[in-house]
Amino acid sequence: MIVISSINSKGGVGKTTLTANLAAMLALRGQRVLTIDLDPQSNLTFSFISVDEWHRYYEQTRTIKSWYYDFLYRNVESELAPLIISPKHVNQAIADHHGRVDLICSHLELMTIDIFLASRLKRSNAAQRLEATLRVYSRLSQGVRQLQDYDFVLIDCPPNFSLVTQNAIVASDYLLIPAKPDYLSTVGMDQLRTRVANLCQNYNAHLDKAPASMRHLPHIQPHVLGIVFMMVTFYAGQPIKAQLEYIEMVKRLGVPVFQTYIRDNKSVYADAPRDGIPVVLQQRIRAAQQDIQAEFSQLTNEIEEALR
Repeated sequence: MIVISSINSKGGVGKTTLTANLAAMLALRGQRVLTIDLDPQSNLTFSFISVDEWHRYYEQTRTIKSWYYDFLYRNVESELAPLIISPKHVNQAIADHHGRVDLICSHLELMTIDIFLASRLKRSNAAQRLEATLRVYSRLSQGVRQLQDYDFVLIDCPPNFSLVTQNAIVASDYLLIPAKPDYLSTVGMDQLRTRVANLCQNYNAHLDKAPASMRHLPHIQPHVLGIVFMMVTFYAGQPIKAQLEYIEMVKRLGVPVFQTYIRDNKSVYADAPRDGIPVVLQQRIRAAQQDIQAEFSQLTNEIEEALR
């Protein structure tokens, strides 16, 4: 099982679009994929199921928020498996390909989890603080590693470096960084890499001093698979000049950059949440959809190659 988180501290860069369509493309190739929505905005959740369905069946007890609440208020390290749902329309669209896409829903109140997770780190002595720190930061990792029925777990993170995002990083084998080719989306790349490196260093240092009860936890070193440029505007088959300048600037940072760029098309992407089906699975083919589907297929080829 391979765990990949989609992260960027900047919002509106296409994290959810990347997560949903990569999951669908992997499923079309016969892979069993679990998606986990950690963003309080719940865009990934509402890309796969309707708001009404979420309110009716999942809001109270079957979201990642309720799972964290078990940990925070009942001190219970419950399993993730009971939260998993199978979005009907998505899996109908891939039924002939022997893969599947499942989902753990987010919740609009997930933003409060960070405050309560931070409160768990306040303990009276160093030994208690060390154990509490490892329990908090490894909570999602321990939950994910109990799952045995998936080839991939794709985590859609909130647009910040909160404790929830750090939970995802600790749980991950690999990181994808979606970005728009503009100044605000690219300026923080170095800072993001530094934060990830510091998190890994600090977490592993805590593990080296861990009490016996926590020594089963593995050290972490999630690998950055690369930056995926989203929302690209093409002219004559290439990104427009202003965007290409930012792409080249990021490449000079020494960060891996995927060769496939995903074009911007607001009208095509707007249909996906309404239909509950990612763009790569939609059957009402227009030229713009064909281009996007081809790009996600090429990107998935690159990601699979990078994982080898």
